[in-house]
Amino acid sequence: MITVEDLQYAINTTAATHAKAHQYTTNLPLLSAIGHVLAEEIKADFDIPRQNLSAMDGFALGTDSDLDGDSSFVVVGESCAGKPYHGVVGVGQAVRIFTGAVVPDGCDNVVMQENTDWDDVKHVIDKSSSYTITLTKQSHLGNNIRCQGEEVAVGECVLTVGKRLNPTDISLLANLGVANVVVNRPLIVGILATGDELVNVGEGLPGLANIYNSNTPTLKTLLKDLPITIKDYGIIPDDLTQTCQVIEQAVHECDVVVSSAGVSVGDYDFLTHAIDKLGKITHYKVAMKPGKPFVFGELYDKADNSKTVLYFGLPGNPLSCVVGCLQFIIPALWRLSGVRDDDLPKRLTLKATLSHDIKKRAGRKEFMRGVYQQDEFGKCVVQAVGVQDSHRIKQLSLANCFIVADKDSEGYALGDEIAIEPFGWGLY
Repeated sequence: MITVEDLQYAINTTAATHAKAHQYTTNLPLLSAIGHVLAEEIKADFDIPRQNLSAMDGFALGTDSDLDGDSSFVVVGESCAGKPYHGVVGVGQAVRIFTGAVVPDGCDNVVMQENTDWDDVKHVIDKSSSYTITLTKQSHLGNNIRCQGEEVAVGECVLTVGKRLNPTDISLLANLGVANVVVNRPLIVGILATGDELVNVGEGLPGLANIYNSNTPTLKTLLKDLPITIKDYGIIPDDLTQTCQVIEQAVHECDVVVSSAGVSVGDYDFLTHAIDKLGKITHYKVAMKPGKPFVFGELYDKADNSKTVLYFGLPGNPLSCVVGCLQFIIPALWRLSGVRDDDLPKRLTLKATLSHDIKKRAGRKEFMRGVYQQDEFGKCVVQAVGVQDSHRIKQLSLANCFIVADKDSEGYALGDEIAIEPFGWGLY
C-alpha cells in the first residue's frame, strides 16, 4: 500500500498538472469573490494615501527645519478628515489638524497636541480667529505624516494571479475602489453515493436494512468554502450499468468526480469496475486508518477526447469519508483551482501531550478522534474520544481534532508528545 504522504504527493502533483486546463475565468462582484482565485493581476489606479495625511491629532506646522521645545506658531485654521484646509501655510503659522486629515501645503511637520500647551490654552481661545500655541517638546521634519503613496504607489501591482482572495484582500481592493474582479471559474465537482441500502435524508426508511446517505451532506459541508460548484448525482444503486451511465454523465458535465462507498472488493462494489471501463485507477488502497480503500484515478469524456477528469473514490464509512476528504480531496481541489504554491491553504498541525496511553498496530498511519485543550501554561493536552472504530460517527461529533499516530508506531504512553490536526470549524 502507498503511504499517506506518497499518495498526497502523487495526487497534488497530478492536480497541479491539470490545473491550467480548468482555468477559464469569470467576473465577480467584489464581495462575491471571497475565497476565489484571482485570474488577473490588480494594479492601483491611485496612490495610497492619495495625499499627505496626519497620523495624529495636533497641529500641522509651517516650517522648514527641526524645532526646539519653545517654538510658537499662529494657528490660522483647521484641517479635518474630509474637510481640508484650503490655502498655503507660511513659516511660523500652523493649522489645527486631526488624524486622517490632509496636511496643508507648506506644512512638513505635525506635532501631537500633547507636545504643545494646547491643554492650557484651549479653554480661553476663540477658534473663530487665529490664536497661538507653543511647543513643549522638540519636533522634527516629517513627524507624524503619512506620506502620499508610501503604502501603495499608482500603477503598483497589489495582487497577483493565483492569489486566493481572503477578507484582508477584500479590504485592500475596497480601499482601491475595485468593484469587480476576474477570477478563475469555479470547478464543477460531481458528487455521488452508491448502495442499495441508502436513503436520502428527509425520506422515510423503508426497512431495517436501510440507512441514510450521510456522506453526500458531509462532503458538501466540508467543501462549502472552496471556489467550486457542486452537482449532486444522488444515490446510485448497486448496478454496474447504471453506475457507468451516471459516471459518464458526471464526467461530461464536471471537472472532478467524487464518490462514496462501492470501492471495496465486495461482490456488489461496482465503482472500481466502472472506473476501469471509463478511465484508469492510478492508486488503490492507502496505508491509513480509517480509509484504507481509497481510490484515485482519471476518467475520460467519451464526447470530448481532450477532456480528463480526476476521480476520487471514498469508502462508505462516514469517518473514512471525512478523513479522505480532508487529507486528499480538499488540497487537490485548491491546486486544481489554480492557487499559486505560496498561497495554498495549509492543514494546521500542532504538538500535544497525551493524557493517557494509546494502543496501535504498526503498518498504517492512524487518524484518531480526539479532544484537545490548552492548560494554564498554554500547553496543548489531548485525549482520544471513545472507541475508534471507523463506523462510529458520534465520536467524531464530540471531537475537535484528529490525533495523528505515525505509521510505524506501536502505541504511545501517557505524557508522550503526539501530532494533532485541529478541525477548522473549531478555530476562528
